[in-house]
Amino acid sequence: MDAHQPEIRIGLSMQEIDAGAWNRLAGSNSPFLKHEFLLALEQSGSVSADTGWQPCHLAVFAEDSKQLLAAMPLYLKNHSYGEYVFDWSWADAYQRHGHAYYPKLLTAIPFTPSQSPRVLADSPERMQALMPHIISAVMKYAEQSGASSWHILFPDTSASALFAKAGLVRREACQFHWRNRDYQSFDGFLDTFSSRKRKNLRKERADVKAQDISFERLQGEEISDAIWDRFYQFYQNTYHIRGQHGYLTRDFFRQIHASMPEAAFLVMAQRHGEYIAGALFFEGAESLFGRYWGASDDYQNLHFETCYYQGIEYCIEHQLTLFDAGAQGEHKLRRGFEPVSTESYHWIQEPAFRHAIADFCAQEVDHVRTYKEAAVQQLPFKRPDND
Repeated sequence: MDAHQPEIRIGLSMQEIDAGAWNRLAGSNSPFLKHEFLLALEQSGSVSADTGWQPCHLAVFAEDSKQLLAAMPLYLKNHSYGEYVFDWSWADAYQRHGHAYYPKLLTAIPFTPSQSPRVLADSPERMQALMPHIISAVMKYAEQSGASSWHILFPDTSASALFAKAGLVRREACQFHWRNRDYQSFDGFLDTFSSRKRKNLRKERADVKAQDISFERLQGEEISDAIWDRFYQFYQNTYHIRGQHGYLTRDFFRQIHASMPEAAFLVMAQRHGEYIAGALFFEGAESLFGRYWGASDDYQNLHFETCYYQGIEYCIEHQLTLFDAGAQGEHKLRRGFEPVSTESYHWIQEPAFRHAIADFCAQEVDHVRTYKEAAVQQLPFKRPDND
């Protein structure tokens, strides 16, 4: 790169990037883009070469190598776990034809299927000017590291045109998000439902109350080590019932408690003086994100109350505009979460597979859009032909 172009470095850990400079680019709406969150993943051992997530972040510096102009999270992966955009069939086909699919490069927030910028820059103009250099640098790094491909998961639309212009394959999927339409109370939200579906939701909440379950919201110093330990047991239980182990270590939760207490809070369910379940939420400037949950036992409708209704109430009380409660779940539809489109972008080094995957994604998008249209019909809101 000549003297008139900025310097691009790839292969960095978060510890090698200045936190203030990174956070200025990341903004305030996504807590998962914060330097503190990504650093906690690495320093806690949740994300490392040993877990199949080798950090190799990209940073673009000005000519004097001091000012951070742009940045991008980047990982070298040797599996596809913890991503929520499924490419297992691609990997199988790749390997059946004698090619190694892993390692691959991934631009994403580990274990976090939440939309936000993936290339961070201080202005759209800066991003547009730097994107060709960034894409070229990543592709060169892929060749050097033996990576088969580069995948950008859950970006917002700020760089969509630039990804498409570079020839990356676009893939579409669907999530379910709750939107605050200036509701003044939870009952005001329910008033937008048809009578039958409003009655069903109220019955779910009544079921939880009838089991003598109450809720606490805890943040910052209100969360003791003992409460974090209890929540971590719940978190691991969610995976153990499927014969798996949670991706995140106990140290991860310890570190975010210390480094970003203003962004994270727990909703803990209590029965007869004992905590029986808990859910961890993160708050951005305008949005709420529900991430991890677990319980000590199976209680009727407790998951819906802890993970969804408590979050909706919080959004209404704090005038947050969006509630992203996680990746999957058609059951969210009848609780007022609306279908939204998500994107991912993919570059495959092998030309034949690049064309095959492009064809696959082009066909898949028709199914996704048909599914989304059908999902809208399941929403609980009043229509002109009902009450």
